[in-house]
Amino acid sequence: MKILFINASPKGERSVTLQTARYIEKRYPNACEYSILHTGAHIKALEKDFSEAEKAINAADTIIFVYPVYTFIAPYQLHRFIELTKASGVSCKGKYCAQILTSKHFYDVTAMKYIEENALDLGMRYLGALSADMDDLQSEAGRYEADCFFERLLFDAENGNYVEAPSHAPLAARPAYEPSLPEAEKSEGKDIVVVTNAATEDVNLRNMIEDFINASEYPVRVVNVRDFPFRGGCLGCFNCAISGKCVYNDGFEDFLRNDIQRADALIYAFTVSDHYTHSSFKLYDDRQFCNGHRTVTAGKVTGYIISGEYSKEANLRMIVEARANVSGMYFAGVAGDEGDTGKELATLAKTVCFALDKGLSAPQNFYGVGGTKIFRDLVYTMQGIMQADHVFYKEHGVYDFPQKKRGMIVAMKFLGLLMRSPAVQKKMKGQMTKYMLMPYEKVLEKTTPKV
Repeated sequence: MKILFINASPKGERSVTLQTARYIEKRYPNACEYSILHTGAHIKALEKDFSEAEKAINAADTIIFVYPVYTFIAPYQLHRFIELTKASGVSCKGKYCAQILTSKHFYDVTAMKYIEENALDLGMRYLGALSADMDDLQSEAGRYEADCFFERLLFDAENGNYVEAPSHAPLAARPAYEPSLPEAEKSEGKDIVVVTNAATEDVNLRNMIEDFINASEYPVRVVNVRDFPFRGGCLGCFNCAISGKCVYNDGFEDFLRNDIQRADALIYAFTVSDHYTHSSFKLYDDRQFCNGHRTVTAGKVTGYIISGEYSKEANLRMIVEARANVSGMYFAGVAGDEGDTGKELATLAKTVCFALDKGLSAPQNFYGVGGTKIFRDLVYTMQGIMQADHVFYKEHGVYDFPQKKRGMIVAMKFLGLLMRSPAVQKKMKGQMTKYMLMPYEKVLEKTTPKV
């Protein structure tokens, strides 16, 4: 078997994730022929000349994508590489595919699904993934799991156990959406920004944005991230961890904070492609790491305008909802162009304005709570490096460790001791829910009608 590791980390040879691939090479030297293509560090060169990548892909019968997860899906550099691969016409059909990724497990599942879906688009035979903590290779357990992953890969390839792309009906042609909503009277006092990556050919998306602006009761600004002169994608260098300043001097931080994050509502608008949207949006996503792990837009309102078959993209839907939930923003919904586009746009515009007027808020669900706790523990452990994050977390009460709830812990231990008594158990039988409801009954007693 000829294995090609596609190293999508912008750090190249210095990638932490790549060390797992190197480990497999040394651990199983006679099992396969190995080669590495450094796509992340050389993505700009590959944009100009893709021939080296074509040659490497053609020579391999198994491709393993190797990459870090920065936020929700694969990094911009791999996203762009997938676009270039599809555009080049190089055949990946019938080749085996797997992936090795490292992260702190913050939405590694959506990153894995994104790569799987795109591999299946290319006609590849998908074998699975190793999603490791970035420190796992240093432990015996982590190395054993890497062994298990690779031995399972060899076993599945030998026995023809793989996932293939399901058959889909061809996309039905749809008429272009034409703006149809009347312009609402505008009020001052709130700032709404639409952040988009609309290209010239994204006619539907551009028309949808126009109608959203028409329907909004507040003025709407449009910022197209394709127009910003990015010098490159996030390098994962951690230069911003202490100072909050990006190593690039292209002005992105000022652009982000002054043109986008100052708004009261942030609406994201894009066309679905490659199970997300064009890589220009992922470039924007990743470069926001200058904010570290800080929820700087918490309390604001967000929503989406999405052109394309969004209803068929389960992984993308999870990303959209989770992004809003983790950020602490109020999610006003999604307007698409698969049904009554005008109605959906009008509904989104009205909901955004209503949320702004009322100051709506919603509790975090599993997406938000789980993601926040991962970052809470990470920042606390690495506070010496992540100084800006640490200060923010202390100031905003993110360090809500359960061991701080000493009163609750003592009370529960005392209750546990009481419950060991047969006499108490007999007395409490069937009464537990009564006692559980007592604090809620006090809240209801004090509740008055809202005027």
